[in-house]
Amino acid sequence: MSERIFSNIKSAWLFLIVAAFFGAACRSPQKTEVRKLVPADTLVYLETNNVAAALESLAASPAFQTLAADKVDFSAFENVQTAIAVTGFETSEEDAVLSLKPQFVAVAETHAWSWQTVSLVENQLDRLIRKTYGETAKREASDKNGGRFFTWTASDNRRVFAFVRESLIYFGSDAAAIEKCLAVKSGAAESLAQNEFFNRVYSGENLTFGYVSNDGVKKIAALAGISLAVGASEESNERSFIAQTVPQILQNTTQEIIWTANRTEGGIEDKYSVVLTGENASALRETLDSDPDSPSDFKDYLPSDIFSTTRYNLQNPLDAWRGSLALTAKNTDAWRRKILIGFSGKMLESYGISDAETFLSAVNAPLTTALFDAEGTKSITIAAVGDADKLKSSISRTIDFKKSPEKISNAEVWFSDDRNLAAAFVESRLILGDGESVLKCLRAKPNEHNPAFQRFVESRTVAATFGTDIDSAEKIVGLLANAKSADRKLATFYTTETRLTESGFERVTVSDFGLIGAILKNLN
Repeated sequence: MSERIFSNIKSAWLFLIVAAFFGAACRSPQKTEVRKLVPADTLVYLETNNVAAALESLAASPAFQTLAADKVDFSAFENVQTAIAVTGFETSEEDAVLSLKPQFVAVAETHAWSWQTVSLVENQLDRLIRKTYGETAKREASDKNGGRFFTWTASDNRRVFAFVRESLIYFGSDAAAIEKCLAVKSGAAESLAQNEFFNRVYSGENLTFGYVSNDGVKKIAALAGISLAVGASEESNERSFIAQTVPQILQNTTQEIIWTANRTEGGIEDKYSVVLTGENASALRETLDSDPDSPSDFKDYLPSDIFSTTRYNLQNPLDAWRGSLALTAKNTDAWRRKILIGFSGKMLESYGISDAETFLSAVNAPLTTALFDAEGTKSITIAAVGDADKLKSSISRTIDFKKSPEKISNAEVWFSDDRNLAAAFVESRLILGDGESVLKCLRAKPNEHNPAFQRFVESRTVAATFGTDIDSAEKIVGLLANAKSADRKLATFYTTETRLTESGFERVTVSDFGLIGAILKNLN
């Protein structure tokens, strides 16, 4: 999602935390089914059944406990429930850049008296809004629908709204979205709890639950295409192609997305289940066969200072490549299909591979890629050699294999003239990529003492990733607790596994703070 979407979601979450803290002392122990307070046609939905449990799961992280000066008491948030619903998107264009502004409503059950809830809006929420929209933001209030309706207008005419009735607060970026929720509350409109597709996947037994409907996928897909296009190329024609093709593929393949978060021994487990259309789900299963017996000696070439690495556990890399390309092309129109297939051979050029088909036909599983910096400018790929001569013919012509290789330990290494690209053949393995990074791989020492790295090595899923988070710990501690030292930093690590399912695929990430932490991190 774009920064604008994420910014709005962050504002909603901060409001919910403030509301939960204020109302906790007066709350009722009886739970509210908050999904019954938002419309049936909600596009994106996030729910937390127990704010205290969600925050305690962050504080349970070893990294949090290392950086925090004292133990944090979250009992004030016990059993507080919150929800965010995106009910629509407003399209706008600034400097020829299309963006989607979400129309969202955050709902909080304060379990407080009506006058206390109004006081929360007039004081704590008002201060939060003025911090974001400026001290000159104008607040107006009126009685409406048996409650109190508030409007804040910034100097640049941005507006946010809140409605209070009894112990409930609705806060959002769009007055019409709040009106939709009020219609649900009065029984004049159906709630999300009455949505057949939502009920099929809903589960309240999680730290958090999230849902993106089919219509939500279609809306977000358009923005995803634009975001990818901007990051992928500076050429206007290439940007245009990506911006139009990616949404087409996502809309034709993806039905809905479900997110759950739970605490495990290894950290917070975020599970993203992507439901594909029936035809695409079965085609994906046929395309990506994992190899349960794939060797793990690739780990010996991954130094401890890698930023992230991904291993593809495929029985036949070439068949998987061709099948994935065919599946992708099938979900575009004829013109884009022709372009995709025509340029497919060049899609791995960033790794120093000039002919993808030839390369993949000459290697064996597993395939491993690694990044050595957060920007992704230093990268390598590691593959088992099937046909060395064929492999050499698929590698960038900036490396001249007719020259004699350099002998480095037990490896034969060829460099480009500027030494920015290197290809090392060592013990039936090829290490290809950034010259400096290839040399690091040849001098690698096993990363045996990192539990996340060990989970990555042991995984036999279709794809597995190990990565580094360089700044979440101190930012989350800074928001929720007193830090031992303002200058101390501590990197944390995560793993992500991709598995095929009957309905599509799921990505499971285990990390210290999860997506909950990522949202809070950006509030700091």
